[in-house]
Amino acid sequence: MEAKAVSMHVRQSPRKMRKTLDKVRGKQVGFALNYLHFSPEKAAQVIEKTVRSAVSNFMNSSDDSNLDPEVLKIQTAFVDGGPPLKRFRAASMGRVSRIRRPTSHLTIIVSDE
Repeated sequence: MEAKAVSMHVRQSPRKMRKTLDKVRGKQVGFALNYLHFSPEKAAQVIEKTVRSAVSNFMNSSDDSNLDPEVLKIQTAFVDGGPPLKRFRAASMGRVSRIRRPTSHLTIIVSDE
């Protein structure tokens, strides 16, 4: 059995989030939460919150109320690019330069297998 959690429109680039996500992909939930909680990276907070949400979704959908969340495993974890926020900034000689601020969509699937 598996459960899924998605965080959309995260204000960080997918490339930076993948760097942190690669460390916990395929690991046990207990190890992943411990690593993410003490990691200084900005992406770790969002990933930890999404993992906790996926575990909660699993516990609510499962029939076994005695199941320990520590035995769960992060089966699939990936980051996709979201719509960029388009901003403008003053440039030299009265021109305008475009700034694209990337966003991300994070998906985590936990499983008990």
